[in-house]
Amino acid sequence: MKKTLSSFLLSAVLMTPVVVRAADDHDRDRDAQGRYYDPEYRDYHEWNQHEERAYRAYLKERHLENREWAKADRREQKEYSKWRHKHPDAVLFRDEH
Repeated sequence: MKKTLSSFLLSAVLMTPVVVRAADDHDRDRDAQGRYYDPEYRDYHEWNQHEERAYRAYLKERHLENREWAKADRREQKEYSKWRHKHPDAVLFRDEH
């Protein structure tokens, strides 16, 4: 019994870094406030209503299917980031001000 329990505890301790790393990789670009870091431009983007609308405009302009930005692959996220820096809120949402 002791040997089984010891083996189980040792396995659990050894697996902890793997589980933590997997969770970290899943949210690697997103922090607790819902911001995303853009390594190419070295800035953060807060994912709010404006960012969501901007992403939908990007997808529509590119004739891409609707999907969550967080589920897009790295290449797609990089392309959106380039597009977004050329389309600031002042350009995309001029009618709101």
